[in-house]
Amino acid sequence: MYPLVRELAVDGVPVTVACRVLGFSKQALYQWTANPITQRDWDDAHFTNAAWDAHHDDPVFGYRFIADELKDAGHKVGENRVWRLCSEQRLWSSFSKKRGLNRKAGPPVHDDLVERNFTATRPNQLWLTDITEHRTDEGKLYLCAIKDVYSNRIVGYSIDSGQSRSLSGGVL
Repeated sequence: MYPLVRELAVDGVPVTVACRVLGFSKQALYQWTANPITQRDWDDAHFTNAAWDAHHDDPVFGYRFIADELKDAGHKVGENRVWRLCSEQRLWSSFSKKRGLNRKAGPPVHDDLVERNFTATRPNQLWLTDITEHRTDEGKLYLCAIKDVYSNRIVGYSIDSGQSRSLSGGVL
């Protein structure tokens, strides 16, 4: 925002007007002009470099170990700040879960016995099942629903605390 005021001033827009339109005071602009890089930004840059060095030395280090390394090196930095800096730089342990980065569907659990032909000419000719996991305060709960393709209705269901063959009533 502050560099924009400088550009507008070069184009002839008064600083007072530009600051008012952008929603900050002239004093804030002049304070930034005197010191455009804050001490926090400066420290973050140094901590990020130290974190890169620690991670480069041992890529299995996650942010907690990196925070310990920085503290051992004499830096006064908190774990949350190291987490933020590591997240911004995508510094993760080589053993960490990479959520949302490379999710690919796995192979089908069972063979496709109907060859993707989901039509039925009479009741009880073709059933479809699906097992859904629900998290509860007591733990996980599994629901297996069995649907008749002809009537498009649920013809049976089963609920259990674990996935097993008996959950689907032996249909699978």
